[in-house]
Amino acid sequence: MLFKDLNLIDPILKALEKKWYKNPTPIQEKSIPHILKGRDLLWAAQTWTGKTAAFAIPTLQLLAKEAKLENRWRTIKSLILTPTRELAIQIEENFTEYSEGLNINNMVIFGWVKQHSQVRKLKSWVDILIATPWRLLDLMNQWYVNLKHVEVFILDEADRMLDMWFINDVKRVLKELPAKKQTLFFSATMPKEIDSLASSILKDPIKVEVTPVSSTAEKVKQKIYFVSKSSKINLLIDILNDKEIKQVLVFTRTKHWADKVVKQLVSLGIVAQAIHWNKSQNARQRALTSFKSWETRVLIATDIAARWIDIDELKYVVNYDLSNEPETYVHRIGRTGRAGNSWLAISFCDQEEYAYLKDVQKLIWKKIDVVTPHPFELKIDPNLKPQKNKQNNKRWWGNRWWNRWWNRWENKWWRDWKKRPAVEKRKRDARRMKNKRD
Repeated sequence: MLFKDLNLIDPILKALEKKWYKNPTPIQEKSIPHILKGRDLLWAAQTWTGKTAAFAIPTLQLLAKEAKLENRWRTIKSLILTPTRELAIQIEENFTEYSEGLNINNMVIFGWVKQHSQVRKLKSWVDILIATPWRLLDLMNQWYVNLKHVEVFILDEADRMLDMWFINDVKRVLKELPAKKQTLFFSATMPKEIDSLASSILKDPIKVEVTPVSSTAEKVKQKIYFVSKSSKINLLIDILNDKEIKQVLVFTRTKHWADKVVKQLVSLGIVAQAIHWNKSQNARQRALTSFKSWETRVLIATDIAARWIDIDELKYVVNYDLSNEPETYVHRIGRTGRAGNSWLAISFCDQEEYAYLKDVQKLIWKKIDVVTPHPFELKIDPNLKPQKNKQNNKRWWGNRWWNRWWNRWENKWWRDWKKRPAVEKRKRDARRMKNKRD
C-alpha cells in the first residue's frame, strides 16, 4: 500500500515525498483511516513503528479544512501531551515538516526554560499545541492557555507518564478539555493504571496492536558480550576500533558512568558526548544535534533517551550496562531498526547483571546470541546467585563520621531547645536594661 491509497490531501503527500516516504508502516496503515473518520484509538505498539506520523498526518488533514477559513479566531484545536521536552521537540519538528503548504501553525512548550517567548507565541495564534504536563498546567493557571476548543487530544507515551508520576497532572488537564473530542491514546506497555485511565477517557475505541506489547523488533540483530565490569570500557574501545562503526549510541545505567565513559573516550581521541538529567536543555540539544549531523561519533545516554531519540540512520546501539527493568531494554534497542531497517544492538553483561539478562530474554521470548570468543571474555556461572548486601536493613550512613557528628549536634540542639524559655528570658531582661540605659 502507498500513502496515496489513504486518501490524503496533496500538500501532505508532497511533504511526505520530500522525506522519501512512500509506503506506510503497518501501524500507519491501520490507524490513519480510523483517525480520519473521527474514531478514538488505543495504540499498543512498539516505539519504532512510526506512530508519530500515524497521528500527525491525519490530525493535520482534519484541521486543514478549518485552517482554510479566513477572518476567524484561531484557537488551539489539537493538544499533544508528552512526558519529556525532547520528545515534545521531536514531535513539533515532525508536525512542521508534514504541515508544509498548509495554513496551520503549531508550537511546543516545555519547562526549565523562561516562559516569555512561549507566552508571546501563545498570544498570536496556535492550532496545534505540543506540551509537557508541568509547563502546560503552569500556563493554564496563568490563563495563557485555553483548551475549551480542543477537537483532537493525543496522549503520547502514557506508560512513561506513569513512571514519571505525571498521571495526576494528566487527569487535571483532562478536566479542562471539552467532553466532545477525539482522543488518541498511545502506550508501549499496558499496566493496570494505564488500562484504567484509557477506559475512562476513550469512547468506543479501536485498538491498534501491530506487534506484541514489550516485544523487540524482528529485524534488530541482538548480541551479548559476557565481560567483567572493569573491562567494559576496553571492550567498547575495541568495538569502536572498527572503522565501519561511524556512529553509535551507548546506554549506561547512571549519569556518573556516562560522564566517566565520555572522559575515557575523549582521552583516546574519540569524539563523544553525554546526555543525562544533569545536563542543561541547551547542552542536551547541542549534543543531539551534533550527533545527528555526524560530528559526534559516540553519544552516551542514560535511560531518559531510551524513547525520544529518533535517528533514521542509526545503525548501532550498545547497552554498556543492562537495566534492571527488562522493558527498558526494549526501548533502548528500539533506537535502531527505525522504519524497518535492519541493524545491530550490542549488550555487555557481567556476573551481577546475568539475572537482568534472564529477565530480558523471558520478556522478549528470545535467546540473545552470545559472542564468543572475544579478548575480554568472562566466564559466567548461571547458577551463581547475586550476593545480597548485609547492610540493607541499616542506614547506609550508619557508621560514617558525619552521622556521629550529626548526633552530637542534634543532642546539643535539643538541650538548647529545652533551655529556650530561660534563654529568652535572659534576652528580654538584657533588652530592658539596654532601654533603661538609653
